[in-house]
Amino acid sequence: MNHSFKVGLYIRLSRDDGNIESESIVSQRSLLNQYVKENNYGVVEEYVDDGFTGTNFDRPSFKRMIKDIEFGKIDMVITKDMSRLGRDYIGTGELIEKYFPSKNVRYIAINDGIDTFIDNTNNDIAPFKAIMNDMYAKDISKKVKTSLHSRMKEGLYVSGRCPFGYKKDPINKNHLIINEKQAEIVRLIFDFALKGKTYHFIAQELTKRNIKTPASYYNYVWNAKCLSQEYGIWVDTTIKAILTNRIYVGDIVQGKTKKINYKLKKIVKNNPIDYIIVENTHEAIIDRDLFNYVQTLLPKNVKRPEKKRTYLFDGLLYCGDCKHRIMIRYQNKTGRSYTICDYYRTYYKYHVCTTHTNNYEELESVILDKIKEVCKINLDKNQLKYFIENIKIENNTMKINKQMDSLKLENNKLTETLDKNYVNMLNGMIDKEQYIRISDSIKKEITNNELRISHLKNENNELSIIDNKQVEKYIEKVLSLENPTREFVMNLVEKIYIYQNKTIEIIFAFKNVT
Repeated sequence: MNHSFKVGLYIRLSRDDGNIESESIVSQRSLLNQYVKENNYGVVEEYVDDGFTGTNFDRPSFKRMIKDIEFGKIDMVITKDMSRLGRDYIGTGELIEKYFPSKNVRYIAINDGIDTFIDNTNNDIAPFKAIMNDMYAKDISKKVKTSLHSRMKEGLYVSGRCPFGYKKDPINKNHLIINEKQAEIVRLIFDFALKGKTYHFIAQELTKRNIKTPASYYNYVWNAKCLSQEYGIWVDTTIKAILTNRIYVGDIVQGKTKKINYKLKKIVKNNPIDYIIVENTHEAIIDRDLFNYVQTLLPKNVKRPEKKRTYLFDGLLYCGDCKHRIMIRYQNKTGRSYTICDYYRTYYKYHVCTTHTNNYEELESVILDKIKEVCKINLDKNQLKYFIENIKIENNTMKINKQMDSLKLENNKLTETLDKNYVNMLNGMIDKEQYIRISDSIKKEITNNELRISHLKNENNELSIIDNKQVEKYIEKVLSLENPTREFVMNLVEKIYIYQNKTIEIIFAFKNVT
């Protein structure tokens, strides 16, 4: 047996390959084992990623293989073909052209005739094969996306998880039927809303009654350190999501999110005008007129009271254990500020999470020192100059556009409610006096929103960029983090996780932080 190489066999199968027998795990394993047997190689380890795409390298067994290469456990990798290693031509090229040679690892793709330790023409055309594999992945992604959109437009439910209150029809998996046990909870929530109860009141009441949350029905695994409550905790956002979801009147609303592209897993929200909506696709749990009437009762533009004190990291602090926000509170007796996990504060009697109490002033100092270290390593003056010159106008423009879009959507919704309100009066659901009172209130709100949109447009036109002299002075302050502004910090840092054991994890907005 040839022991000059320590061989690792890599096998990958994605969902897109699932119907191709030649790509099956069994088929790949058989081919690889036959190859090593014929060439008298000694296999050290087998790495199998079943059900993982080749468009990125975030695969458990692939990562384990890279670790084994780093530790010298294997120095030869064999795959059926290059597409099994990956379909991202940039990443695959980096592996074959740079990473494997730098680690003195021999790579063989059997069906493509590639062997990096032998000088042959197949090695020369490897980059082109990688590009073809990438194009294949892109084409598959487009076809899947087109197929999904087509099915959505037909009114077929294509999501994996059923919305709370429904289950999949055993005869047709793309059709929803009512789950009576859950539907009763949905009806109860709408009954509360009709009585004018707030999101928070409804959430607290359902929790008190030990009514299972949607997450509990979906067999969500609770963090044992943070939650011992059997049925979960109802929160305001869940109540709002149910009360505003058109699924309960028999309509399907899909396409709310999308992937950035076929290589990245990151999900972003779509603009509501791009949602795919098909009406009357399944049996309703809530009457349509009743649903529309409830929308007029829901709180709009709920504003938090103005804070007496502002903090540099307010809004950026999160609990590292339960992932909810960490709030900053001022204590009159001591004259000091402290942090507390908001999830614990709100639901402490259900034994969720822990306090995560810290002296804020001391915490801010520690975080600033950590940010300063990273800034010195990762930010140079040219990067920072470009960053600062554009931050103000970009940040403000984004905020203003977001506010205007929100106001426009709200006015569309209010106008629709105004029309439905008239129908409700004709159907006897509300009397004329109620109709006039509600309509006048809605019209006033629409007018106010239109005025705010007009003011925001003017504000957007008046934005100006920071001048060069200000930028140069500001750069020196930033690099030393001398009195950093909140605006700068908000654009530099995405999140800061605080753990109960006092560990701090900072998630930066720029990519080159290691």
